[in-house]
Amino acid sequence: MSDTQERKIQGKYAYATLLTRPSYLAGAVLLAYTLTKHSPSTPLVILYTPETLPEPCVSALRTEARFSNLILHAVDHLRVPPTTSSQNPNNSSDANGKPTGMVAARFLDTWTKLRVFSPSLFALFPAHIPSEECQLCFLDADMMIFRDPSPAIFSAAPEPRPREPLGLDEVLASHVCVCNLDNDTWAPREWTRANCAYTPITTSSADEENSIPPASTDPPTHALFNSGTFVFRPTPSISTRVFDAFERLAQEGELAKLAFPDQDFLNRVFEQRWRSLHWSCNALKTWRYWHRNMWSDKEVRVLHYIVDKPWAKRVRIVEKLAGYRGDDGETHSWWWDEYALWKAERADQGTEARDEVKLVGRYVDGEQEGLEQDEDMKAIGGGAQDFAKKWEGKNDGKTDGGEKDAGADKKEDEGKDSAKSGPVLRKPMLGERGHGPVVRGGFGGTGRGGRGSGFITD
Repeated sequence: MSDTQERKIQGKYAYATLLTRPSYLAGAVLLAYTLTKHSPSTPLVILYTPETLPEPCVSALRTEARFSNLILHAVDHLRVPPTTSSQNPNNSSDANGKPTGMVAARFLDTWTKLRVFSPSLFALFPAHIPSEECQLCFLDADMMIFRDPSPAIFSAAPEPRPREPLGLDEVLASHVCVCNLDNDTWAPREWTRANCAYTPITTSSADEENSIPPASTDPPTHALFNSGTFVFRPTPSISTRVFDAFERLAQEGELAKLAFPDQDFLNRVFEQRWRSLHWSCNALKTWRYWHRNMWSDKEVRVLHYIVDKPWAKRVRIVEKLAGYRGDDGETHSWWWDEYALWKAERADQGTEARDEVKLVGRYVDGEQEGLEQDEDMKAIGGGAQDFAKKWEGKNDGKTDGGEKDAGADKKEDEGKDSAKSGPVLRKPMLGERGHGPVVRGGFGGTGRGGRGSGFITD
């Protein structure tokens, strides 16, 4: 479908994610593929930045839009207004040497996640449906869907008990896990297993009472949410709240103090204005062995591949080892199983689909056909955890929402010094052309069978 044939969201509910670099292309494509598999009637809007995402990658997404229920929506990078040196004690600078107001320049891309609150995105919802009745759920691009998440995320009356309707200026999200069993040096002192909201949970199913810990200020660690998954109503008031706070905190120099920009910022904006989602809607892969008290493989709806990404390093089959500590072989193998299914399906769906597979394969370990893995791919693979060393002695245990799941979408440039971090002005790729502002896939009869029943959207 051409860029001029814009198709919009057809119902009240939608998902969104952000893609700024090719190193996350495989993650975004498989997120769209598995979401369509389990919640086919609910679209995924992929916000992408033409400045840093090469046109061949955008073309691959256009092809995927023929088979998965996705919308492409181009956005500009969101930049923190420059601050004075006194307001920016860390003296982080952009590519031109200007202060960015951030702790480290390698986190520059993460602010663009806030574009999910932009009116231009909200305009994709049907004009005849009041925005107060719609809901939008952001998912990080390093996630994969294993059960239909829509009933648990969008329903006003999920199991096990009725839920109050989502307010106009609040969000739904899952708690930050503050166990810090890896003893990361950047974590605040109060981040212990005893202070984690998930430690008391003894049941895995959302059907059972007490499976969803409430948002609470006692202890303070129970007041923090993880921004990998969050849900809100796409209203003008929430957009104003977010961007007014962004401008105000930038001018006050406060944004420079945030260790994990988007998560810490959103926790400030929605302090005591959020309610809990079930853990399965943002299931961090480490919880499979950190929180056996609540984890069940069959309950996982949205699996969050924090730190190193499965597509950046193949699982060692014999020992089933994966992850920077070797503990994530099982969950990483689930990603590779879905990737194999996706490849097999696209192989039978024409030349363009096969070309898409080749392009995506450039950013998947072992698929590069002799090409050396680039720095971005190395940074989200074995080098992902190196970022923690950069924080030693810097936060002194005083971050807001801190963890950001140990850094999910912030590792694209880790392993490189800040002078090399993004967005990097790249060289054009072969066949690169201009981009269109929005493209919507057909999601017609060429897709696979065995899809989920979906979630009612009208």
